[in-house]
Amino acid sequence: MAGKGGIWVHGELAGDGSLAKLSTEVATLARSLAKESGGAEVTGIVIGKDPAGAAAELAKYVPKVLTLTEPLTADHAAGMVIAQRMAALVEARDPDVILTGAGPEGRDLAGALAALTGRGVLANATAVRGTADGPVATHSVFGGKLITESALTDGRGIITVRPNSVTAEPAASAGTVEAVKVEGSLDQPAVPVVDRIEATSKAASIDDARIIVAGGRGVGGPDGFKLIEDLATALGGAVGATRAAVDSGWIPYSQQIGQTGKIVKPQLYLAMGISGAIQHKVGMQTASTIIAVNRDPDAPIADFADMIVIGDLVEVGNALLAQLRARTG
Repeated sequence: MAGKGGIWVHGELAGDGSLAKLSTEVATLARSLAKESGGAEVTGIVIGKDPAGAAAELAKYVPKVLTLTEPLTADHAAGMVIAQRMAALVEARDPDVILTGAGPEGRDLAGALAALTGRGVLANATAVRGTADGPVATHSVFGGKLITESALTDGRGIITVRPNSVTAEPAASAGTVEAVKVEGSLDQPAVPVVDRIEATSKAASIDDARIIVAGGRGVGGPDGFKLIEDLATALGGAVGATRAAVDSGWIPYSQQIGQTGKIVKPQLYLAMGISGAIQHKVGMQTASTIIAVNRDPDAPIADFADMIVIGDLVEVGNALLAQLRARTG
């Protein structure tokens, strides 16, 4: 990588102003990519109303972090605002590669930044490896039916990284934080945030859960999820679901796993009444261990689960729950 700026990592701010977990994963990937690419410099970029806290967190993962204070991000959609400020930094410092998470903000940022800088985008990468000619990104396409690899023209551009593709690991020592400024006005229309609604679900978050018990169409209805919830509680895990269950109104969208939901990476994924359609597989296939309970021995999930129990999920689930409760007391 011959550019002056090496590899940049966009540090995304969570709702409370802290660093988003996805950015720690992207930063970890950036360090690996730099090592494979011959020692390119890795720099974090944090732009926001009050970027100091998130910048200090990001500095645990990368050697250097640049912060830029932009009050407009407080009450406007961040993607376009951050893209304009970052575009000015890109013009001044000329990085080779810009990595960002493939979440809502990262996708907005990548598209706007590509338009403002003329750089290409490799979207939703599941892995990125470094070569002498630049990074090569791996993608799961056509609903996970095909794995492809793509490279950036001249090794320079933008890559968005899918959540839970990398396990975040802090660097051996913390990096430095430096506040910077850029010239110029924000010429593109800013989208105001008119309201913020917090999720009211009491369910445990599936994003970082080590154990997930998920239900699909085979659960049969909202009452069937009581067993799923009981199993998750007994195992100390969280409840997940397929799109079919969410679309039926049996469980909130925040628990949906799959191509149009969340991507998870638990140690154990217990799939109850889930056929294993490719759209769901995309969201949970990186689980360390997948155990399925299904009455159909020919269900697609049998092809990739580590273990499948052929039987009625209510009978199997209650038997498992009884065993778990007996062990604990």
